Amino acid sequence: MTFIATKWTIDDYHRMIAAGILEERKVELLKGEIVEMSPEGEPHAYCSDEAGEYLSELLGKRAKIRQAKPITLPNDSEPEPDIAVVQRLGREYREHHPYVENIFWVIEYSNSSLEKDLERKSKIYAEAGIAEYWVVNLKTLHLIVFREPLNGDYATKFTLATGIIKPLAFGDIDVLVEQIINK
Repeated sequence: MTFIATKWTIDDYHRMIAAGILEERKVELLKGEIVEMSPEGEPHAYCSDEAGEYLSELLGKRAKIRQAKPITLPNDSEPEPDIAVVQRLGREYREHHPYVENIFWVIEYSNSSLEKDLERKSKIYAEAGIAEYWVVNLKTLHLIVFREPLNGDYATKFTLATGIIKPLAFGDIDVLVEQIINK
């Protein structure tokens, strides 16, 4: 007997959501696969919420901070990053989630999902063309920064525990690493 793995498109996924099939499940679409999301523990919820508030104050009207909301990527993926820093398009987001061209950068907070965020999601974001991706390792309190998507991976990767980082999209803004990792 041969088994065929089913890959879902974003349209398929949206139809399942509209039909209520995924109503009681915390899932996201990654490269055509519907994947269960890890439960959010207290450190994860606290850190991502505080960082979202900090970035919102720091960026003001220059960007919108979307927390735990979907983004739509062209590689049959609709992940829900902990933070997506996106263009302010107002009511346009009633019609669609942010697309790659609307996204400045995304941030994931990771404890039990660290391997998935560092490997699988980094490749999905790079393949889609997300210019900058940050992962906060909640175990070590490090910020891992991915930049320059190239051939389905990121050309640049570095780790910070303190200091200042200037996001690619906002080179005039100083982001305090400690405020993102909530040391």
